[in-house]
Amino acid sequence: MSVHVLPDRAILRVAGADARPFLQGLLTQDVHPLAPGHPLYAGLLSAQGKLLFAMLLHTDETGDVLIDVDRGQSDALARRLSLYKLRKAVTITPAADLAVHIAIEGNGTEAADPRLAALGARWLGPVSDAIPDGSEAWRAHRTALGVAEAAELGEDRLLWLETGAALLNGVSFTKGCYIGQENTARMHHRDKVRRMIVPLQLGGSTTDDQVRDSAGRSVGTLLGVATAAGHALAHLRLEAAAGPLLVGEHPASVLCPAWLAPLLEAAD
Repeated sequence: MSVHVLPDRAILRVAGADARPFLQGLLTQDVHPLAPGHPLYAGLLSAQGKLLFAMLLHTDETGDVLIDVDRGQSDALARRLSLYKLRKAVTITPAADLAVHIAIEGNGTEAADPRLAALGARWLGPVSDAIPDGSEAWRAHRTALGVAEAAELGEDRLLWLETGAALLNGVSFTKGCYIGQENTARMHHRDKVRRMIVPLQLGGSTTDDQVRDSAGRSVGTLLGVATAAGHALAHLRLEAAAGPLLVGEHPASVLCPAWLAPLLEAAD
C-alpha cells in the first residue's frame, strides 16, 4: 500500500466536555457515532443551506474531535466555530503535529474514506517529510469519481445537497436541528435537487467554463480546471446529463461512477 500525505489539508482539534454536543448542533452529520478508525463527512452550512465548509471528522484516544479541512479555510472555520462557542466548554486549536494520510488503493487496514469506499483509505498521522505529497494523484482520483473538495466547492456558493452530500454520507436526516437544516430537509423530502456536481470527460482544452447543450443553452458550469486525463467537475442540470454536451467547441460527456448511476439514470 502506497501512503501519501495531503499538505493542502489542515487539522483542527475541538476539545472539551461540550465538544460533541457543540458540533452536533452545528454540522449536517450526526457526530455521536464518531469513533477511532471510523471518520465521518460533514458540512457547516449557511442558514439558507449553502455550503460554507466541508470537512471530515476524526477522533483519537482522547475523544477529541479532529477536523480535516482545506488548509486555506482552516482559520476561517476556527473563527466561525468560535462565534458559536459562547460559554460552552470547548477549545478549538490547530493540530499542527498531524497530517492527512491517504492510500488510494487502500487495503482495508486503515479507515476507509467515509464518503465513498472507492476513494481509498484516509486517516490522520504524524507530520513527516519522508511521506510523499499525493495531492495531484488524489485530485485526479477523486475528480474521476465525481467527488469535490474545497477547490471546486467554494464557500457559500452551492447548496449542500447539490454537492452530492446525501449520496456521500454527508448529512443525517434524523439527527435533528443544525444550521441550514430546514432548507436541506425540504429539498430532500420534496425531491427538489435539480443540479448536482458530476464528473465530465472533456474532449479538448478550453477557457470556457460553461457547459452547453446542443442548442447552445448553458446547462452547467465547470468547477476548477481539468486533470491531465481531461476529467473535470461540473455543476450540472441533471436533466441535461444524458447529453449531448459541449464545453467551448469540444464535446463533453458525463462520467457515471457507480454511486451516481441511480441518480443519473433516473434523470435520463
